[in-house]
Amino acid sequence: MPSPIPMVGPMRLGDVANEGARHYGKPLDGVRVLAAEQMQALPYATQLLARLGADVVKVEHPLHGESGRASTPAMLDPDGRAVGATYLRNNFNKRSVGIDLKTEEGRELFLALVPKFDVIAENFKPGTMDRMGLGYDVIAARHRRAVYVSISGFGNTVETPYRDWPAYASIVEAMSGIYDYRNPDRPPVTIPVGALGDISSALFGVIGILAALRHRDSTGEGQYVDIAMFDAMVAMTDIVTNFWSLGVRPEPDKALQVICEGFRASDGYVVAQIVREHQFWNLGDLVGHPEWRDDPRFATRAGWGPYLESEIRPAVDAWASKRTKLDAARDLTAAGVVAGPSNHASDVIADPHVAARHMLVEMPRTDDVPEPVLVPGNPVKLSKMSEGPETRVPWVGEHTTAVLTAELGLNEAELTRLRERGVIS
Repeated sequence: MPSPIPMVGPMRLGDVANEGARHYGKPLDGVRVLAAEQMQALPYATQLLARLGADVVKVEHPLHGESGRASTPAMLDPDGRAVGATYLRNNFNKRSVGIDLKTEEGRELFLALVPKFDVIAENFKPGTMDRMGLGYDVIAARHRRAVYVSISGFGNTVETPYRDWPAYASIVEAMSGIYDYRNPDRPPVTIPVGALGDISSALFGVIGILAALRHRDSTGEGQYVDIAMFDAMVAMTDIVTNFWSLGVRPEPDKALQVICEGFRASDGYVVAQIVREHQFWNLGDLVGHPEWRDDPRFATRAGWGPYLESEIRPAVDAWASKRTKLDAARDLTAAGVVAGPSNHASDVIADPHVAARHMLVEMPRTDDVPEPVLVPGNPVKLSKMSEGPETRVPWVGEHTTAVLTAELGLNEAELTRLRERGVIS
């Protein structure tokens, strides 16, 4: 396998890792995606497709762009417009075309672009594209080989009680049962967890797109890929329904027959997960309690929970407090106990694994702040695909002229007329 480029810290725009694989190209070279998208679920999916080689053209409102640009925190683009964190994380390697799909001329432009693309993708509230005359039936009639993708809270193709509900990630996460799983009295809703609903939906969306493209290769026909965020979360939180069916109930005072806990080290916490008896006995040996091996209370995992707070935690905390969280994790791992440090953001940014795997990409800011924006890299590593070069997120309508000229043959007079009418930017 070709060696990756040596790096310390994040990749930069324009860097290429696994340079020796560059001559292979990328697996999705030639695949073209037209995406009417917003926020995170679909933009994450199309960004991943772009990193795998697809040409992604993003259609957004010609003045203010899609709603993810309005998120916070934010930076300023060269024209002084805010570009929010949600947009920054999910739109590398794309081109932006500003088209107002609420206008008749804007919809006509979108439909004229459709036959030029393999994948037509949208993540508006169910029924929105149909009301605009841009739903699956219309697209399929115009381009039967098109793969049409929708990502929504509750799906487009089956009637359910929630079909018309809008959704954010935290909503479908809550509905999946994962918040209630260990604490039914007060679900622990947190913003960082919110990405699960979006990113899991994105990943299932990518799988659906790739499967539909493969099917098209053999049949010549496109199809509708319908992804519901709620479905994705039911799949991701499979433990909730599976354990319930096996008799496990979410009772806060009832201990699980595993240890999955954070223990206090000198500079934070080390997290260990112990699910086998021999791992527990190894833990006892390491932290100075070899007698746990012969203690009948700990002969099976059923005995760990009742004594976690009174005996096990104090012993492990006392041992870990003399070590950093990383050193404690190294020692636990060496002893056969699965563990890792509970990292702060600064730990992740400085982590040598993250650097070696090119899992952060640095985008220079265009305002007066010197620190760059960091965006997660591509987690899909292929031995015959180079990583990068990444290109920054596009500004609103940055590629409107280039795309409409190349794809539809519009001349400058036509573009000027459309701009004056507010149809494009």
